Amino acid sequence: MKTLNHWFSEQGWDVFPFQRESWDYFDRGFSGIVNAPTGSGKTYALLLPAMRQAALLKDKGVKVLWITPLRALSREIYEAAVRAKESLGYSGKIAIRTGDTSAPDRRKMKKSPPDILITTPESLHILLSSGDPLLSLGNLQALIVDEWHELLGSKRGVQVQLAAAYLASRTPVQIWGISATIANLAEAMDALLGDMRPSKNKILIRHKAQKNIEVHTVLPTSVESFPWAGHLGLRMMDKILPILASSKTSLVFTNTRSQCEIWYQRLLEERPEWAGIIAMHHGSISRDLRDWVERALHEEKLRVVVCTSSLDLGVDFRPVETIIQIGSPKGVARFLQRAGRSGHRPGETSVIHFVPTHSLEILEGAALRKSIAAGVMEEQLPHLLSYDVLLQFMMTLAAGPGFEPERLFDEVKKTFCYRHLGRRDFEQLLQFLMQGGPGLQAYEKYRKVGMDSKGLVRVLNQHIGRRHRMEIGTIVGDQALLVKYSNGKKLGQIEEWFISQLETGDVFWFAGRNLKLKRIRENTVTVERSRSKAGRVPSWMGGRMPLSSQLGAAIREQVDLVRAGDITDPEMEALLPLFELQDSRSHLPQSDEFLVEYFSDREGHHCVLYPFEGRMVHEGMGALIAYRLSRNQPISFSIAMNDYGLELLSDQPFEITKNRLRDALRVDKLQEDISRSINEVEMARRKFRDVASISGLLFQGFPGQRKKDRHLQSSAGLLFDVFQSYEPDNLLYLQSFEEVKTFQLEEGRLRLALERIEKQKMKIRNPDKATPFAFPIIVDRLRERMSTEQLEDRIRKMKIRLVKN
Repeated sequence: MKTLNHWFSEQGWDVFPFQRESWDYFDRGFSGIVNAPTGSGKTYALLLPAMRQAALLKDKGVKVLWITPLRALSREIYEAAVRAKESLGYSGKIAIRTGDTSAPDRRKMKKSPPDILITTPESLHILLSSGDPLLSLGNLQALIVDEWHELLGSKRGVQVQLAAAYLASRTPVQIWGISATIANLAEAMDALLGDMRPSKNKILIRHKAQKNIEVHTVLPTSVESFPWAGHLGLRMMDKILPILASSKTSLVFTNTRSQCEIWYQRLLEERPEWAGIIAMHHGSISRDLRDWVERALHEEKLRVVVCTSSLDLGVDFRPVETIIQIGSPKGVARFLQRAGRSGHRPGETSVIHFVPTHSLEILEGAALRKSIAAGVMEEQLPHLLSYDVLLQFMMTLAAGPGFEPERLFDEVKKTFCYRHLGRRDFEQLLQFLMQGGPGLQAYEKYRKVGMDSKGLVRVLNQHIGRRHRMEIGTIVGDQALLVKYSNGKKLGQIEEWFISQLETGDVFWFAGRNLKLKRIRENTVTVERSRSKAGRVPSWMGGRMPLSSQLGAAIREQVDLVRAGDITDPEMEALLPLFELQDSRSHLPQSDEFLVEYFSDREGHHCVLYPFEGRMVHEGMGALIAYRLSRNQPISFSIAMNDYGLELLSDQPFEITKNRLRDALRVDKLQEDISRSINEVEMARRKFRDVASISGLLFQGFPGQRKKDRHLQSSAGLLFDVFQSYEPDNLLYLQSFEEVKTFQLEEGRLRLALERIEKQKMKIRNPDKATPFAFPIIVDRLRERMSTEQLEDRIRKMKIRLVKN
């Protein structure tokens, strides 16, 4: 093989110090994390030394496992590896094993295993569950986890930790992670490596050079003083089209799949001549369509691709010149990741155009630019004690090679997620698999595993093992139905709750097409093309992302600059009339102030508060304040929120004083009062369905015969009630409550927000009517119960009243 330095010189590249450092530590047997900005060559920092080391072993078998979070990314890694292999003179085999790999290709791999196997967390666990000879561990040298920041904060990251611990206990494998946009790097390395490797053999390698990012906010001709979410983006089409026309290839990122469908249709309406050179890409579109888009993008056959996070990651999108972000990404790291898709080469500048969808989002454009310049980034918090994932992993091993309980307990304890796992809890999980636990022991179907003559825990029969392999994974969504034409051509998947609202003959947009519903049979939606210009846009659950605390802090700092008269950013200059009106009618809060507005109108009595902490924190805060206020006065509230503030609305007046608000916002007894302020049991009941699905407690059906969403929810509810009544210490039952607090209500962030508010000066104002800051919160509340036409008519009338002095 050629030397790595020689190969880099042939490509016309310089070797960065972090790459040379990575090569050196890899060769010395270290494990660790390589952190570098998107497009700086971090893939080759580990791929090349892994390839060189694999070449030294002549025995057959997988020597390098490369884990990626996306199937699309696996192809990118494969192409990068093949390019390097051919130039370096490496003769080893490289292969991909994901859910898209055909059965014949899988059989070929078993007969002739590759040296480097690129796979996903789910596919790796499937290999473990089947005792696949690909994982004959004698030759395995390295486990490399790509885009670790993307996996870390999810249960897929827990899957990686468990697989790494299992493999590391059987062979001296090096474990490396590749990460870009993340703040808590030391914790990220700890989460990946746990106690699997000695501290002296761990290293965190950083690329010290900063990626050049240019952020341009697309500003409207005029800024409305009373903004509302969603009205602005499409109205700036005349400013966006010239940007797209001047670029050879552009990615238009949207935050939701619904938004992706809308923008694709509108761009085609404005530029019909772009038909054939504009495409759409999101996770619900069929694999074949996405493959075509990715190939066409690389071959420079497409001018514009409207997409979601499905194209966030990738090794090299060389043809992409320009990125357009529609709406705020609500986080610095996500914005930076998408910006890096352009100029995706070392030393090149990435350019991103930010298109706000309402006036206050213009403020986020300036905040994002300042945060990137200051190196501000969000943390990704790893999951702890995810009992559902551990149960799934125990079943995975029981369906494959089997496991010794004592040995597995010791291995699991070496992971970050389960380092505090107690032996008693582990025994409870094992008994749950063997007998169903106290609550379900009377039902034979919950007795899944037993002990064989060698002391190994194994599935009781192969039917149980086959069913388990179909359920491996931690991504749990709402019931999805297959969308296809009568001729059998598949378009993708759509959620049951949306399609159930339609009747035969109704038209909807999907996969860039106007489709007429013909019939729904079992889990298949049959459609035909429609000439109709109008149609409903599908919605997918969980589309809205909350504002990160880092971006919230940056927004508060930008408002400080306005009060100080330090207005240098074009965004802040454009927003000056809005800020002046807010200040004249109420107050423009500085970062050391907490603004509360109380006013009355024909709707009732409004109390609006502005923490700037994101809608999920505001949801919990609103419930908490309403509960505490109602203890002193029998009163009911409706609660609305957006990322900047929250509203309490009542049909009767209520007293708002500094002392009363301080009492409602105090930190002490937070957990106790939060539990009382919300229907925690009902929220946990809904969360339990996900926990039960991942743990294997719920079987979701065979391929093509998936159970209906309502049936799964009903079954989960029955199991929840059983545990609540007969086994209240069941670990899965308790986990559902913990996940509600940690991830749905973000109790940790809520506590920090309340601690900050305690130190701020409280400013209570009594404006005559809704202010510019309050208006978008009120509109979001109305949006929930009005059609688009009704809402726009209502907004016009509200604005007429509000602009009057």
